[in-house]
Amino acid sequence: MSRDDRRLTAALAAASGDLLAYLQRRVGPDDAPDLLGETMVVAWRRVADLPDDPERARMWLFGIARGTLQNNARGERRRWALADRVRHGRTMDAAPAADAGLEVRDAIVRLDPDDAELVRLVHWERMTLVQAAELLGIPDSTARTRYARVKEQLRATLGVAATA
Repeated sequence: MSRDDRRLTAALAAASGDLLAYLQRRVGPDDAPDLLGETMVVAWRRVADLPDDPERARMWLFGIARGTLQNNARGERRRWALADRVRHGRTMDAAPAADAGLEVRDAIVRLDPDDAELVRLVHWERMTLVQAAELLGIPDSTARTRYARVKEQLRATLGVAATA
């Protein structure tokens, strides 16, 4: 086993639980293991790009997982569009959201998708704003500004008073 292979094996062992949780919170427990497998395959293909620093390696793996999620979402949209074309416009009653009744999750879902992802990364994945900004490919200052704005939005939506 090469040095890169050993480093990637160690990085995956250290981060796989967090990666699986990250994926489960976005696609549910049924699809998350498959997406984790896809993430690992991509990581093995790109092993030469693995950073030496363990925290940078973890963030690199989260970046790959995020790309895997985006690919999965594109595929889902294509499948739904095909299903719509097959139905030829036949309407169906929409089922309630799986998180109906959970005010905070519902409030997050209603945010702009980029803002919602920032909140999820900070609160669900325990990333710093700097780490979340890096993963999202935005400047730190932009992440801080968005996060402050979104916090106020969520407070207003949830009827929570701001603390000093």
